[in-house]
Amino acid sequence: MGAAVTGLLGRLGSWCARHGKTVLALWVIAAAALTAGPMIFGRPVSNNVEIPGTDAQRAHDLMREGFGPGYGAGGTVQLVLYAEDGYLTTPSRMRAVERAMDQVAAVPHVKEVQTPYRIGGMAANRQIAYITVKLEGHDPSKIAEVSRQLSAAAEPARRLAIEVVPADSTTPADKEIKTGPSEIIGVACALLVLLLAFGTVVAALIPIFAALISIAVGLGVIGMLGHVVDVPSQASIMATMIGLGVGIDYALFLLSRHRKLLADGVPVLVSVRGTVASSGGAVVFAGGTVIIALTALMFGGFPLLQTLGWITGISVVCAVLTSITLVPALLGLLGHRINALRVPFAGPRRSGAHANSGWAGLGTWVAARPWRVLTLTVVVLAALAAPALALQLGPLDDGYSDRESTQRRSYELMAAGFGPGINGPLVVMAELDRAVADTEPADPVVQLLEQRVAHIDGVAHVAPGELNTAGDTVMLRAVPDYAPSDPRASDVVRAVRAIEMPGVDVHVGGEVAGLTDAGDRIAERTPLVIGVVVLLSALLLLLAFRAPLVAIKAALMNLVSLGAAFGALALVFSLGLGSRLVGMDPPPGLDSSYVGLFFFPVPIDGYVPLMLFAVLFGLSMDYEVFLLTSVRQAYLRHGDNRRAVAEGLGSTGRVITSAALIMVAVFVAFIAYPDPLVKVFGVGLAVAIAVDATIIRGFLVPATMVLLGRLNWWCPRWLDRILPPLSIAAHAEDDPVEEKRELVTAATR
Repeated sequence: MGAAVTGLLGRLGSWCARHGKTVLALWVIAAAALTAGPMIFGRPVSNNVEIPGTDAQRAHDLMREGFGPGYGAGGTVQLVLYAEDGYLTTPSRMRAVERAMDQVAAVPHVKEVQTPYRIGGMAANRQIAYITVKLEGHDPSKIAEVSRQLSAAAEPARRLAIEVVPADSTTPADKEIKTGPSEIIGVACALLVLLLAFGTVVAALIPIFAALISIAVGLGVIGMLGHVVDVPSQASIMATMIGLGVGIDYALFLLSRHRKLLADGVPVLVSVRGTVASSGGAVVFAGGTVIIALTALMFGGFPLLQTLGWITGISVVCAVLTSITLVPALLGLLGHRINALRVPFAGPRRSGAHANSGWAGLGTWVAARPWRVLTLTVVVLAALAAPALALQLGPLDDGYSDRESTQRRSYELMAAGFGPGINGPLVVMAELDRAVADTEPADPVVQLLEQRVAHIDGVAHVAPGELNTAGDTVMLRAVPDYAPSDPRASDVVRAVRAIEMPGVDVHVGGEVAGLTDAGDRIAERTPLVIGVVVLLSALLLLLAFRAPLVAIKAALMNLVSLGAAFGALALVFSLGLGSRLVGMDPPPGLDSSYVGLFFFPVPIDGYVPLMLFAVLFGLSMDYEVFLLTSVRQAYLRHGDNRRAVAEGLGSTGRVITSAALIMVAVFVAFIAYPDPLVKVFGVGLAVAIAVDATIIRGFLVPATMVLLGRLNWWCPRWLDRILPPLSIAAHAEDDPVEEKRELVTAATR
């Protein structure tokens, strides 16, 4: 890094090491205060999935303006009734249902309770029905809590052996993702890897402690932000996944550098200063690439995705800050006690130049046969990425939720009683160029609209239209033949929107329509987001290494690892070959054959690949930065490119592999979450990191760098003149004697 920035980081690390107790106390106080804040004031999340400028949004606005908020998302709750051993129409059960409705009506914010004995409220088998509860004046972000209150009020029906299951009107993206044991499993796996990597308990605990403080601060900030901005319910889990991985990794890189300097005889405070000045600079650049990738989601045109991106970036910022302040403070406090409590048969067997001879040997082997390694690696990566061609995107409805959840149970009951399309009805809003009267029979315009919608292929049922008070907007609900996750449901949405009638402007809203518009918007903006992420990341690498070819090549390499990740997602979910293995349950209606029970496709929400792209691109760049930094320093020391590649891989191989193992362990642990969205992210992140840290960093990158030779570090003079002095590998620093002399000199300035 440039002298000024390097000096600043070095001074920061030195100050933190000399004032370790103060820095530690400040971080612990911040973590405790920010953790207590959401516990005291609440952690609100947003149910806002609006997509400005879409047809579904226009339909939602018309519904809210003409019929009130009780008709919108979060404004109604359905209580699904099921009598397993008889009918709901027996006199005793009808009286019990009426008593339940009276108690439901007494719950705060209930505006209207519609009987299940109305037309369309009961299934033909008379065993399944639903009570519709309209709300007003409530907090839409707490709809889940309101649903539980309404369900509890229906206890009189349960006394007559009637099952009552709440089904609120939120979308799958609104569902709260509850935490589980995955964080503990991830931390335990990370601790095991760190024990094997460092060989001492004290050294292994430092990255864990720093990461936990970082996550506590990040989650506290995110929780309090919910009182100011719309925070998606997925933000906390995404921040935990990413924050835990990068927090441990960044501390690991710094700790590895510090222990090496101590082994070379460098004094503790001098070692901390040098570690933060060198590896700390790489951490700042690596974190910067992740943040750039996440903030690029602002161009996605999907508010939920945009907010999820920059809020998740908060956890990365916290990880970087704890790495360059808290970790140096701990290193200064511990001194040489960092090597205390040694674990038998763990850690590097030798210290010094030969500690990583295995990886150095691999680097030498690759450098000796770059063309063969390149060809074989490309073939392997192409095979891993090939299944990505079968990737199927689509809405993920509650039919894929955990089998024990109320969302899954209500979905199955409604589908069994009224058909799969009842779980995703279309809300058709028609703007009229003239006001019509609310008469019986309905105005000819309203009747014609009902007929046109009913005759659309794929529409099972159309409810009678309703007029707003002004008489210029008609609302009717259409139930398709298909489940919300069925791609054919989106075709029905487009067919209804294509209806043309004189003086009538038709819009379609509802869950399926909203998800359809979200998918179309994301598909439209994906090339822009990818372009912004790649260009900005390449620019950051150009500033870091002042080498255009290295920057371009690194960006392309990261795209390769993404191909492998999407290939794995296609195999596991789109082709269904591993859906059961990751804990998914077959959706209702699937055949009971062996294949149907153990291999079934699962749709992937349209915004998931773009979010995965941003996260993975940033995380993959971390390893690229650390590897290239080491190669560049070796090259500056002796000028032999082939040897520099082998030495760079040798010096970073063990650290990068340990870091990758930690990330993979963390992401695999999160696959245990019952939520399908978390499972998709866990699989994609784990596979991409594993491929990136092994095949790409171990074989593909070294092979291409050997083939490029001196061109790796070529930079036109005009470009070199205009680039700011921010290189993170501007000098060689692997010669212990010379480095010790330089560090001591710098520390005494």
